[in-house]
Amino acid sequence: MRRSPAALAGIVILAVLAVVAMLSYLGLLPYDPIAQHPPSRFQAPSGTHLFGTDQFGRDVFSRVAAGVGNSALIAVVAVAFATVVGTLGGLVSGFYRGLADGAIGGVTNVLFAFPPLLLALSLASVLDRNWFTIAVAIAIVYVPIFIRVTRGPVLSLREIEYVKAAVSTGQSRWQIMLRHVLPNITSIIVVQVALSLSWAVLTEASLSFLGLGTPPPAPSLGSMIFEARSLVFVAPWTLIAPGVVVVLLVVGLNLLGDGLRDTLDPRNRGTR
Repeated sequence: MRRSPAALAGIVILAVLAVVAMLSYLGLLPYDPIAQHPPSRFQAPSGTHLFGTDQFGRDVFSRVAAGVGNSALIAVVAVAFATVVGTLGGLVSGFYRGLADGAIGGVTNVLFAFPPLLLALSLASVLDRNWFTIAVAIAIVYVPIFIRVTRGPVLSLREIEYVKAAVSTGQSRWQIMLRHVLPNITSIIVVQVALSLSWAVLTEASLSFLGLGTPPPAPSLGSMIFEARSLVFVAPWTLIAPGVVVVLLVVGLNLLGDGLRDTLDPRNRGTR
């Protein structure tokens, strides 16, 4: 990892944003992110307000920090759920084959038939609006990706000699999958988790931008960008700050994913 510029750049970006998010969780923000102060409206960035203030006099830096925390929470919960369900589904589909493979493959194909954002929009509009239901809606979108990513390697691993030897010793299929197959696809899953986190952040921001994300007054990067559209010529910092942070989050996670892929790829071992 230390020899991968992409991974190091991603780690640095994510570390800075993690510190900003922790300020929100620990209650160390300079201002209340939802408190309005009309006399301070539309103040430009300064030492008092690092990212300026919006049309209600709210501190933009505090709102961005809280928005990063909310987006990160939703993305982590969504990807964790998708990883567990998708990995188990891919293991069962690839190892058992037959009816289980057909059923799981059918559900996967149905979910893949919908564009990811459209499917997330449909699920988010049906479920009650809170951070957990938004996370579940995003997770359902990414479960098929983990199933596909897991199933392919499992199909190859089930034919390898040490797996056949484990079968001949009388071990159960679940023991073989968890003890012999899963550890050998961990690197693939880790890379997919990093990349899926970036997609989940972007999906959450898109849902919030369209009004189906975390309900107000909770700060959200997507809703902040939506509210700032009409203020771009009056107070451009209200749009620039959340927009740049969304880009940094997505770019940082993608760089980390690319670095992990290069680091964990056995074909690159001779070059490190």
